[in-house]
Amino acid sequence: FGDDVGSPIKKMPEFYETSCPKCGAKAERETDTFDTFFESSWYYARFTCPDADSMLDERANYWLPVDQYVGGIEHAVLHLLYARFFHKLMRDVGLINASDEPFSQLLTQGMVLKDGTKMSKSKGNTVDPQGLIDKYGADTVRLFTMFAAPPEQSLEWSDSGVDGASRFLKRLYRLIYTHVSCNEAVCELDTSALSDEQKSLRLKLHQTIEKVGDDMGRRYTFNTAIAAVMELSNELSRFKDDSENGRALVQQALDAMVLMLSPIVPHFCHVMWQELGHDTLVLDERWPQADKAALVQDSIELMVQVNGKLRGKIKVSADADKESIEALALQESHVQAHTEGRTVRKIIVVPGRLVNIVAN
Repeated sequence: FGDDVGSPIKKMPEFYETSCPKCGAKAERETDTFDTFFESSWYYARFTCPDADSMLDERANYWLPVDQYVGGIEHAVLHLLYARFFHKLMRDVGLINASDEPFSQLLTQGMVLKDGTKMSKSKGNTVDPQGLIDKYGADTVRLFTMFAAPPEQSLEWSDSGVDGASRFLKRLYRLIYTHVSCNEAVCELDTSALSDEQKSLRLKLHQTIEKVGDDMGRRYTFNTAIAAVMELSNELSRFKDDSENGRALVQQALDAMVLMLSPIVPHFCHVMWQELGHDTLVLDERWPQADKAALVQDSIELMVQVNGKLRGKIKVSADADKESIEALALQESHVQAHTEGRTVRKIIVVPGRLVNIVAN
């Protein structure tokens, strides 16, 4: 370290001072002999104890292995290979003893494409995002890149896609503005006095919290997490309820949406969190947790088909038996119109999904 930075053989004249094998004149051997991947293959371990006097100390055993490795496909065959070699070497010489592998999980990210081709300076098809950042803001551009494709797949760059991300954030802003502009105090949600519409929205809210938590925390599919929040915002746009319980439920939904989007659009969510009446910083808040009780449905909606074609819908109790479901399906007005004058041969009930009536 310090003055010793660099390859040791650069300080070994007995190595680099030589003579040309052809003409016998003075010559100098190449000292830059390792690829940069190789030379940087143990940085992750040094990060655990950057101020250590030795190469590593006991903190490396505390922190290693790394939970998540993210890199391009070239890393998977070069840097990852070298890092694994170095890690096992450091293990064998006693520098670390916490693990046999340096990384617990690997995510190989996709590439950014333009018109179906990999972006490259040599091809002259790169896109400078600064213009879009100046026009829409960094959060909007970040939202587009997270939404356009799963991280392990290639992303097709689209300026119109950035515009779509901007429209979504503006819709969410309007929802928040409409809610807070009433200047009315928001009461605690009384879960024992929910209407059917309120139960439906609360179910959607906690289904979204559960899905987004899994998509971000386990699957790393940020695009589907964003899509789930968009679906919730659409449900919220259709929810028209100015009652105390209705406003309390809207507050809970908006709070959760801002928290779930905060890792992706942090600046936007920082401001919206304050607008929603909170004195804390959104980055200091805990991640929202799904209420298991809210995920229990009193009733479910089933599609009803006649000879494989959708003809109607019925709402039944979540614990309804097969006979009662069949009876309700046959009573549905559109189903009756398509079975009139026919003989019902068979009724197939797919639990939680649909009823198919076979008639001729």
